[in-house]
Amino acid sequence: MNNVKTKYRMMRVRIKVWLISLGLLPAFALAQNPAAQSENLKNLTKHEFSVQQAVDYALKNNATAKNALIDIKLQEETNKQITANAYPRLNGSLGTTYNASIATQVIPNFISPATYGVLIAEGVKDGNGNPIQMPGDFGSIAAQFGTKYSANAGVSLNQLLFDGQVFVGLQARDASMNLVRRSADVTFENIKANIHKVYYQLVVSKNQVEILDANIALAEKNNKDTKVIYENGFTDKLDVDNTTVTLANLKTEKQKLLNMISNGYYALKLLMGMPIADELVLTDKVTEDQIKDGVLEAAAYKYEDRKDFQQAQASKSLLEYNVRRYKLSQIPTVSLSALYAKNAQREKWNFLNKGDWFTISNIDLSITVPIFNGFYTKSKIQEAKLQVQKVSNLVETMKLVIDNDVEAAKNNYRSAVATMNSQKQNVELAEKNYQQTKKKYESGLSSQLAIEFAQTSLKTAQTNYITAMYDAVIAKVDFLKATGKL
Repeated sequence: MNNVKTKYRMMRVRIKVWLISLGLLPAFALAQNPAAQSENLKNLTKHEFSVQQAVDYALKNNATAKNALIDIKLQEETNKQITANAYPRLNGSLGTTYNASIATQVIPNFISPATYGVLIAEGVKDGNGNPIQMPGDFGSIAAQFGTKYSANAGVSLNQLLFDGQVFVGLQARDASMNLVRRSADVTFENIKANIHKVYYQLVVSKNQVEILDANIALAEKNNKDTKVIYENGFTDKLDVDNTTVTLANLKTEKQKLLNMISNGYYALKLLMGMPIADELVLTDKVTEDQIKDGVLEAAAYKYEDRKDFQQAQASKSLLEYNVRRYKLSQIPTVSLSALYAKNAQREKWNFLNKGDWFTISNIDLSITVPIFNGFYTKSKIQEAKLQVQKVSNLVETMKLVIDNDVEAAKNNYRSAVATMNSQKQNVELAEKNYQQTKKKYESGLSSQLAIEFAQTSLKTAQTNYITAMYDAVIAKVDFLKATGKL
């Protein structure tokens, strides 16, 4: 019986480890809040899901999956912003100015020389009768230019004709979208793998409940038969007490298992993004044939089948565009701008009345030629190349990792299937031994201790078989994920 308790505790620890790894265990206390459950029961919905339906539901409702889809939409918007850099920019402007104090400027006195020139030419003489002479310095004049009010209205156009960095940015849009989609695929695959593992864990746990029910039925019959034998004086009261304790322990173990399964359903719902109050029914079954069905026969794989490998390749492709971007930043950029505007000046603000508006228009073609920036661009090109090299190294390393994952998963799967087959044989032997021991006990040829030991051995074998079946299911999921075929 101690071995059985040990195996049971191991199963509980294993399930808790899975739930902790999924980040779901802290949610159980909330999920089991009676008040919250009572409120949620008002909106109860029943779902009958296969594992594929559970995955499909999760990919639509899991917060991480929804955020991955939002990331794709965000990249679409980013690509639109990149495309906008190649379009013309058209702006309108309208403004008015009040000059409270018109600016004063000091300029050379250009009026007096002209006046003296006329006087000299006409032979005009000064008061002393002498001809007027041109002074050497006429000084300056303080003058104000402008009016109290001015207004302007215009339209400007700016068009980038050629910029190497913008050109590469346009080319890299598809690569950027490919990277974010591959990242989403990795997220979806991780969710899918976790759904499979928790789903099949719960399916296998049903088998464990059925085995416990069968053992409880055996214990109840054994307890009843022992009482009859005791009443007929062929055994001690101690034997009756032992069978009663065994039956109580099995019922307690079943209750603990049911609680653990209930928590597992909460975890699966949380992983799927399903309301905790909804009813979830798992329709798939787990059989040995299903576990063994054609896994290793289809063991051939390609690196490109793995979502994380696709993500690494997409990252490398995008970084290669970065190298091109910095290289093209060394060539000239060409831009075109144009302006058409109207301008008016008034001593009073009456621009809505009749009056002159003067036209301003120009077209400007600009070419900017990079000459020297302190080797900044050269350094950025080298940095981008090194980033590409890092990802290239990662891609090559990932090939080794994938090979290792596949071989390790294959070994684990084979070992798990072999263990499952062995544990199934142990169950058959334990059942045979229990039936033989019970017959001997009923014939008075065996003791109650012997039948207790036989029942404990059967329970241990059954528990080991359930554990082996679950391990085989997980090994299959891991193998399919390793080969990119999940």
